Amino acid sequence: MNFTPPLQPATLIERYKRFLADVTLADGNTITVHVSNTGAMTGCGSPGDTVWLSHSDNPKRKHAYSWELTQTSTQHFICVNTIRANQLVEQALLADELAPLTGYRHLKREAKYGEEKSRIDFLLTDPERADCYVEVKSVTLLADNQGQGLFPDAVTVRGQKHLRELIKVKQSGKRAVLLFAVLHTGIDRVSPAKLVDSVYTDLINQALMAGVEIFAYKAQLTETNWHLSQPIPFIPSK
Repeated sequence: MNFTPPLQPATLIERYKRFLADVTLADGNTITVHVSNTGAMTGCGSPGDTVWLSHSDNPKRKHAYSWELTQTSTQHFICVNTIRANQLVEQALLADELAPLTGYRHLKREAKYGEEKSRIDFLLTDPERADCYVEVKSVTLLADNQGQGLFPDAVTVRGQKHLRELIKVKQSGKRAVLLFAVLHTGIDRVSPAKLVDSVYTDLINQALMAGVEIFAYKAQLTETNWHLSQPIPFIPSK
C-alpha cells in the first residue's frame, strides 16, 4: 500500500474526545486531525511523537487530515487507523501472500452471518472446499521492550461476540479463522491480554479447542509503504 499524495509529518500535542487530536505541522501551524480509532490506543502516541497524516479533499469533511502513523522516540512505526488493517489483509489475500489462506476463488467483504447478527470481515469461497470465515483484529499494544504484543487494549464485547460466532462456524463444518494484523513494528509475537479482558482470553481458549484457526501477521510500516506478509507466533494465554 502506497500513499498518494505522500503522508505528511507533524508533532503530536494530544489526543482527546476519542476521534480528535491536535498536532503541529512542519510549518508551525497547529491543526485538529481526525483519529479513526475507537480503542484506548495505549502506547500509540505520546506528546512530542512524530505522527504521519493523510489528507482528504472531500469538502464535506470537518477535518481534512487523518492520523495514520505514529513514529515513536524508539523509531517504531504504529498504524493507528484501524481501517487500514482490513485493507492490508485484503491486499495480501488477493495477492495470495498469506500461506494458510491461499487458493480461494472468491472474496466477499462484510458478509452477514451468525446467530448474533454479525458481519465477517472476509468470506472466502471456492467450489472445491469449505467456506472460510476470516475475522481480522488490529494489534497495536506493545506490552514490553521484548516484542510482546497483546490484544485487546480494552474490554471488547464486540470481539467476544465474534469469537462465539467463529466457534459456531467451525462447529457447522466450515472453516473459521481469527487473523491478528499486527500494526506495530516493535511487536514480534501476540498473545491475548488476559489482564485487560479475561472473558476474551477464555473465549480464545475455547475457540482453539473447537478448532478455530488463529494466525498473526506483522505489517512492514514506513511513512511511504505498508505491507502485510510476515507471519509471527501467536501464543495462547492459560
